[in-house]
Amino acid sequence: MTTRFYSTLLLLIFGFSLQAQEDLADYVNTLQGTNSKHELTRGNTYPTTALPFGMNTWTPQTGNNGDGWKYQYFKKTIRGFQQAHQCSSWSNDYAVFSLMPSTGTLKLNENERQSGFSHDNETAKPHYYQVALENGVNTEMAPTERGVHMRFSYPKKEKAFLVLDGYTGLSNIEIDEKNKRITGYVHNGRGMDRFDHFKNYFIIQFDKSFKAFGTWDNTNGKKQENNNIAKGKGKGAYIQFKDGTNVQAKIASSYISIKQAEVTLKNELGNDKKLEDTKSSALKIWNTHLSKIKVEGGSETDFKTFYSCFFRASLFSRKFYEINEAGEPYYFSPYDGKVHDGYMYTDTGFWDTFRAQFPLNALLYPEMHGRYVSALLDAYDQCGWLPSWSFPSEAGSMIGNHAISLLADAWAKGIHTFDPEKALKAYYHEATEKGPWGPANGRHGYKEYYTLGYVPYPKYGEATAKTLEYAYDDFCAYNLAKMTGNTFYQNIFGRQMYNYKNVYDEKVGFMRGRKKDGSWVPDFDSYEWGGPFTEGNAWHYLWSVFQDPKGLINLMGGEERFNTKMDSVFSVPNTVHVGTYGGKIHEMTEMEMADMGQYAHGNQPIQHMIYLYNYSGQPWKAQHHVREVMSKLYSYTENGYPGDEDQGQTSSWYVLSAMGFYSVCPGTDEYILGSPLFEKTTITLENGKEFVISAKNNSEKNIFINNANLNSDNFTKNYLTYSQIIAGGSFNLEMTDTPNKTRGLKETDKPFSLTEN
Repeated sequence: MTTRFYSTLLLLIFGFSLQAQEDLADYVNTLQGTNSKHELTRGNTYPTTALPFGMNTWTPQTGNNGDGWKYQYFKKTIRGFQQAHQCSSWSNDYAVFSLMPSTGTLKLNENERQSGFSHDNETAKPHYYQVALENGVNTEMAPTERGVHMRFSYPKKEKAFLVLDGYTGLSNIEIDEKNKRITGYVHNGRGMDRFDHFKNYFIIQFDKSFKAFGTWDNTNGKKQENNNIAKGKGKGAYIQFKDGTNVQAKIASSYISIKQAEVTLKNELGNDKKLEDTKSSALKIWNTHLSKIKVEGGSETDFKTFYSCFFRASLFSRKFYEINEAGEPYYFSPYDGKVHDGYMYTDTGFWDTFRAQFPLNALLYPEMHGRYVSALLDAYDQCGWLPSWSFPSEAGSMIGNHAISLLADAWAKGIHTFDPEKALKAYYHEATEKGPWGPANGRHGYKEYYTLGYVPYPKYGEATAKTLEYAYDDFCAYNLAKMTGNTFYQNIFGRQMYNYKNVYDEKVGFMRGRKKDGSWVPDFDSYEWGGPFTEGNAWHYLWSVFQDPKGLINLMGGEERFNTKMDSVFSVPNTVHVGTYGGKIHEMTEMEMADMGQYAHGNQPIQHMIYLYNYSGQPWKAQHHVREVMSKLYSYTENGYPGDEDQGQTSSWYVLSAMGFYSVCPGTDEYILGSPLFEKTTITLENGKEFVISAKNNSEKNIFINNANLNSDNFTKNYLTYSQIIAGGSFNLEMTDTPNKTRGLKETDKPFSLTEN
């Protein structure tokens, strides 16, 4: 064996682990999940160029202005490079403006100025995006928390134009030829319509002089040469530079004022003379961030998928605060339209993210998470409601009142940054009223829920799903009250947390719709989507009893019947009956494509189900299925997700599961065991300690836990606690290809459940 061959072999064996520890950002593909369309999402992501939890992100734009699908992998042209904040294509975006370079003749309209591109000439990393357009311009971007450093390299001897598009709403543009900058603001999108004075102020500082300039109107295409001020719907600007030049643009924005945008520009980009400086700083930040979880002993594909998902999980919730001249945080509140001191976060939907994204944040970033949950009560003070879906203000989308899940979960994990009595009071208001903004702002059917013990259908849409999630939320309030000695609220919410039992019909063996008179909705069809359920069917919602799996097991006739039903989720046909939707929605198609029976991992309601085997005496089945889902339904490619990524939730499921555990019941301190993907995972905690998960003999076949030790002590439980993890130490597993059917079967080995026997 030659030395060169031997070295190559060693690199193949060990290289991924060693290199990954040095430059983890290089494993991230920000194009993951971008091959999306209305009928089949595969992620519904865009190639996000940003810092962790940054206030703004940046992306190339393949879609029309106002189109929720900003970037679709199969598209052949780019029409702009835009500041973005989008959570989901379904919610669209707010506070958007874009820049687009062009050559030859000046073209302003988005359809006329668009240029072809190839993915072969595209680089998509967290810290750096680059694409060589067919119009000859090479465009580059490197991010800061509230800004971006861009560079446009025009072909030699070609005319060099740059178009600023004010997007779909009100914009104000001022061109300062002398100082080589454009300033202004935009006011557009769904999230900014609550307050007329809610604006995104921006500064664009160029390093090259203007040869010509003017303003234009994207509603009619008209331009005004040499005009330097424009205000109105769709107003924009254009600049012409010296032929064939390379132009750098430093951009910063603020929701508070143009003065604050200037402060941000100086603080975040003032010392960066070249784009390479910003790129290098961003790379360092991402490598430091991603190194909080170092994995070893997997394939290159595993590494790329893991760190691409970890990147995506690290974008939400988004910082909404800014840093003033004194270095103190403050923010424009999207809840009352005023400026406040302190921290604020936004752009997330709790229906998705309470399940995994926030439990991951609590583990890795407890200081930030403490600020986050404290800010929930600030939002309550400012608008009278706890957020449920902030974008950037309260939208009330989806179902449930899951702010209480975040609050109870933080408290259970020792993050005590808020007044628990105030939190319970706020939740009580949430649970006994209906607010003005969407179904999850307050409660649909709250009166019937309290008097009947369930939300009746068809009086209220999605009623059974709401009943189940209200009962879980009530448990979270009960548990927060119990942990803080508040017997008043403990007694109130303790009455409702078992309400899931009221929508279970033992005759059909499923949760189902129930009328106001107590009778069941007729013609039950377990394959039918919608109606009393949210983006799912009875197969998916049977398991939505996070707080009391043992109670559900008893309700279904014991562990044997429970496990048989769980098994059947994967063995029954992947039949879809469209029900009240009237036609296929993408979640239906994605479940069919997964070809795992009725297991619909592409949407949130069933994502925890696999882990319920830990409660029912067959933990090895959780180990089997979790590895199957990771290998079959996730990748680092443009087709990387089995459905909507959803503000970090689907990525967080993967990140937690790849480490070997998952948060079935946020509001408790437990992470339920699965099967780790890697031979070794090192979690560097915020307190400076390390928690190391070693999975001896781990492989694609050796997916079962034969035995376990926690800090050298024999460990038989099917869960780890938050305190065990953050204390640091070692969790050593021996993996095998044969299930150990004797481990983890004692009642004391099973995770938390309200019902104990």
